[in-house]
Amino acid sequence: MTEPTSDLLRFATVGSVDDGKSTLIGRLLVDTRQLFDDQLEAVATASAKRGVGDLDLSFVTDGLRAERDQGITIDVAYRYAATPTRKFVIADCPGHVQYTRNMATGASTADVALVVLDASKGLKEQTRRHLCIAALLGVRNVIVAANKMDVAKWDEAVYLKVVDQVNEVSARLGFTSSVVIPVSALAGDNVVEPGFMANWYQGPTVLQALEAAPAGSWASSSSGARLPIQWVLRQHGGGRTYAGMVNGGEFTVGQEVTLMPQGIKTVLKAINGPRGGLEVALPGLSVDFDLSDETDAGRSDMLATAPLPTSTNEFEATICWFSDKPLANGARLRLKHTTRSTPVRVTGIAGTLDVGTLEVGPASELVLNEIGLVNLATAEPIVVDDYRDNRVTGSFILIDEVTNATVAAGMIGHANFL
Repeated sequence: MTEPTSDLLRFATVGSVDDGKSTLIGRLLVDTRQLFDDQLEAVATASAKRGVGDLDLSFVTDGLRAERDQGITIDVAYRYAATPTRKFVIADCPGHVQYTRNMATGASTADVALVVLDASKGLKEQTRRHLCIAALLGVRNVIVAANKMDVAKWDEAVYLKVVDQVNEVSARLGFTSSVVIPVSALAGDNVVEPGFMANWYQGPTVLQALEAAPAGSWASSSSGARLPIQWVLRQHGGGRTYAGMVNGGEFTVGQEVTLMPQGIKTVLKAINGPRGGLEVALPGLSVDFDLSDETDAGRSDMLATAPLPTSTNEFEATICWFSDKPLANGARLRLKHTTRSTPVRVTGIAGTLDVGTLEVGPASELVLNEIGLVNLATAEPIVVDDYRDNRVTGSFILIDEVTNATVAAGMIGHANFL
């Protein structure tokens, strides 16, 4: 069985460079005693090499030598933690604008965005961009750590200014909930244990907010159940089963399913999981299905329950552009959607998002790190849901066929705030 969604929270730390994301995660892991002695020794050794007197907690997640040398996060660092209340998968995302594509990767399966910002500087442009991307990726709950409050002398006015900024942006982006917590990641105030410097604050600590946050949104949805077929398995004695990862909803033995895009209806005869037969397959579980009828199903097809996804060659999408080379109308790329890969052409660029005003303006091209609305036409039909209904079947990436580089992350349809 999969981990109960209420007990497992996936969250991504986002925000601008040097605002203290890695330090906060390091403090969270150290103060909840998630690290072994040899890990702490390794961090102490790395800190000493850089001339840091005490432990540099950012080194807990900044594992690459280049990251420690430069003092910034480059790649997404995944860490795992557990408290008596629940388990966590933590994605420490880079803050530098150069690595925005890595931030999008880390936030793509997150239930919650943990936004870390320098309280004295408020919401920077890159922090706003990260919030926009998190909203586009379907994250609906935000926890904001107003960090470096010790530098701001624990001034309540500084905190309240951040609250106003966050509330304004959260309302515009359509977040379901947002909470702002005054913290000092360096000293540990209000990260795991309540601090004593801000007697005017009576809200939760960062850990308490994470333990109370809703979970499981990345795999579940308002669509029906979906199984993009990854492998066709030939069974001993004849017959075939179809393997992949469940998303959207649950499948049950005896249920009617539809093979897409063919539109063939059949019945789910058996479900095989990692440890044997199952009666129910929950979202997030890798399984293979035995069907009652012989079909011509293959890799890149999809098994689905009602309400069914759409099979289409043309659609509107929201993308975040990652390449130094601008995206122009008519560009030809390759689209990777679930288990299907197909050539795609840009048939129109409808506009770009100004991350400062959150307004969409006209555009003839997209440049590095811009978020825009585009129209795409694929060589083969793809089976999709609107991203707001299903984060798995509603997402895709665009690939440069010459360099094989990922040049964009895309979402079918457009966000409520666009």
